[in-house]
Amino acid sequence: MNIVILSRNEALYSTQRLVEEAERRNHHVEVINPLNCDLIIEKEKPTVFYNDRYLDDVDAIIPRIGASVTYYGCAVVRQFEMMNVFSTVSSDAIIRSRDKLRSFQHLSKAGIDMPKTVFTNYSTDVEKVIAHVGGSPVVIKLLEGTQGIGVVLAETKNAAESVLEAFNGLEARALVQEYIAEAKGSDLRALIVDNRVVGAMKRQGKEGEFRSNLHRGGTYSYHKLNEDEKKIALKAARKLKLPVCGVDIIQSHRGPLIMEVNSTPGLEGIEDASKKNVAQAIITYIERNRRL
Repeated sequence: MNIVILSRNEALYSTQRLVEEAERRNHHVEVINPLNCDLIIEKEKPTVFYNDRYLDDVDAIIPRIGASVTYYGCAVVRQFEMMNVFSTVSSDAIIRSRDKLRSFQHLSKAGIDMPKTVFTNYSTDVEKVIAHVGGSPVVIKLLEGTQGIGVVLAETKNAAESVLEAFNGLEARALVQEYIAEAKGSDLRALIVDNRVVGAMKRQGKEGEFRSNLHRGGTYSYHKLNEDEKKIALKAARKLKLPVCGVDIIQSHRGPLIMEVNSTPGLEGIEDASKKNVAQAIITYIERNRRL
């Protein structure tokens, strides 16, 4: 098969691993920067033009679309979909997962538990907002933040008010969320491929840091999901129609809660912690669906 990985940086661990596993299975694989693609839209013959040639012989794509280029990156994925090229993740699912409010609404409708969350239209009544989620401390998150950027722990009402005023002044939409103190700065990441958990790890924020993101200096270790954790991870992935994704879970006194579903999860930490070949599972998923 001819497989294209849509990535802006072919040196990234995740991109390199996918290339390695595709080549190991005797596929031709190419890494393409989606921002350098021209989309040609015409009746019955949509095409993608890249580096002086038409990409009309692609069998499957693996989107590795960064949050900062979601709009154009998803337009490229959609163009390949119009060309009947198989994609490990659909353009609609990527967009759905990138909007935290939209994804939380989908998960809530499906009966999936998560930290209590409030979204308002730039409300200045901070006291009421905090009361909705059970009082301070609260977590305030930008709607489209990634890797822990735009996530703030406000330990008091005054701190929450200051943060919300700053976000409001920038016209940046934000969620106010219940703080799960018992998690102690840790969470779980489950890597889903084709309705199966193929790897899992526990992430721990560095001392004094409530965010567990590896990009923020967090550490990771192997974790075996219990049945409740596995069930909620798989259900969240299905409801957001993400056959390949990372599901972030926080452990609470009332059971596992969904924190986020990532449509472009990194592979380095999860492969190292779980000792599972996640990249191979993704290539196998493509092979199975191409046969169908």
